[in-house]
Amino acid sequence: MLDEVERVNRIAWLAYFDARLARIESGKLYLDFSDATKLAGDHDFSLARKPQLREVLESAIKAITGEFLEVVDE
Repeated sequence: MLDEVERVNRIAWLAYFDARLARIESGKLYLDFSDATKLAGDHDFSLARKPQLREVLESAIKAITGEFLEVVDE
C-alpha cells in the first residue's frame, strides 16, 4: 500500500510511513502512530498529516483493494 502512496506523493508517504493499523471498523481504517520504542516524550505529528495527504492514502487503498476506507488517526 505504501509503495503506491510513495509513487503518487512522497510527502504523504513520509507522513504515514510509521503508521500502524489499529483496526478496520464500519468502513473506517484506524491508524495508530504511537511507537514508544522510536520516540521518547510527547510528540504530536497530527498537524503534518493534512487532509490532502490522507486523501492520497485513501486513494491508494481504493486502487489496491477496490474498497473505500476512510482513514482515521488515533
